[in-house]
Amino acid sequence: MAQIIYWLGKRAAYHRPQVSKGAGESVMDPELLVQTAGVTVVGLMATDAWQRTRDGVVTLWRRVRPQQADEVSTALEETREEILVALREGDSVSAEDLERDWRRRLRRLLAADPSVAQELDRILAEARASLPEDERPPVPQVQMHAHASGNARVYQAGRDQHIIER
Repeated sequence: MAQIIYWLGKRAAYHRPQVSKGAGESVMDPELLVQTAGVTVVGLMATDAWQRTRDGVVTLWRRVRPQQADEVSTALEETREEILVALREGDSVSAEDLERDWRRRLRRLLAADPSVAQELDRILAEARASLPEDERPPVPQVQMHAHASGNARVYQAGRDQHIIER
């Protein structure tokens, strides 16, 4: 019998969300980037790297969806105030809601222009790297474990998976 465990947890190490394309070439996995970016943006709001992160994210919005840039700038500042309160009060549920909201926003931004994925990754990596290691916000990592025995098959994917068997 196959056993599949899917775990999405927070770790202190930064995971660069890439998928191998072959021959040493890799491309950005947009969904994994969205997962890490949502947590990282909200996590950086409570650090000294916040202004740099905010400016970088707003710049991306100005390029992809200029009509929403001012709204996003305001939303980032409001979210920062909310996350600071949540952290002070130890409210992890509110923090997770804020992370989910920014994952949703970033997913739509990347859907509108996938070419900004690498720049978003760079902005967040540079902001995190500018902080002392013990102050870097955690980002999610995906770990999948499977065990198959007998004639069982295990198929794992971090996102969409299409299996056609005859």
